Amino acid sequence: MSPNKRYSSFVFPLTFIILIWAVKFYEINSGIRLSEFGLQPRVFQGLRGILFMPFLHGGPLTFSKQALDHIAGNSIPLLFLGTTVFFFYREVAGKVILWSWLMAGFWLWTIGQAGSNHIGASGLVYALASFTFFSGMIRKHYRLMAISLTIVFLYGSMIWGIFPIKPNVSWEGHLVGALAGAFLAYYYRKIGLQKPKYDWEDEDDEPITVKSEDEDVTINYIYKPNNQKEPSLTERENNTDT
Repeated sequence: MSPNKRYSSFVFPLTFIILIWAVKFYEINSGIRLSEFGLQPRVFQGLRGILFMPFLHGGPLTFSKQALDHIAGNSIPLLFLGTTVFFFYREVAGKVILWSWLMAGFWLWTIGQAGSNHIGASGLVYALASFTFFSGMIRKHYRLMAISLTIVFLYGSMIWGIFPIKPNVSWEGHLVGALAGAFLAYYYRKIGLQKPKYDWEDEDDEPITVKSEDEDVTINYIYKPNNQKEPSLTERENNTDT
């Protein structure tokens, strides 16, 4: 594992988290709530929320647990999932982040409840979790599948977030984020790590039939090293007698 690769994988996720916390601290210190820049479905002015929504988080304008619950709840998954994507899917990580952001935002603007205002980075969290999970399942690389199982273990309960269960929670944002992540996992499935392919999978050997005194015995060889011919049963008996 290259140290440069390991540390550079933190750069974007950490930078993004610093930015969203900076916005939150600005709101608290200035007393100015920026939620009006959130995403408002099917309102032309609400399109700006596609860009600004992930930087905005709810809660009172005070330094309290209640004020920071929303942003803290998104920060840890963003750091872990973002770092995972940049480490294991470096070739497409930037594209996955960008398209998850734009696709999920536009879909939410299209299907979201009229009159609602959506803020928060949870849609991006769902997109990254979905992308990481489905990429491992599609590519069938043992390391990526292990990451997929880790996602299920850590964030499996997130599945309930795509249903309208809790009031004042953007379940539509969670849903479109998960769909965007799954779509991108399939779209970029051939770029990056793939399922290992072994030499014996390319062998085109035909079954070899050898005859004994009593019956025919069919032997199917999966792999024959160096293309050497397998000795016949007679040759084996002669070698044994010698």
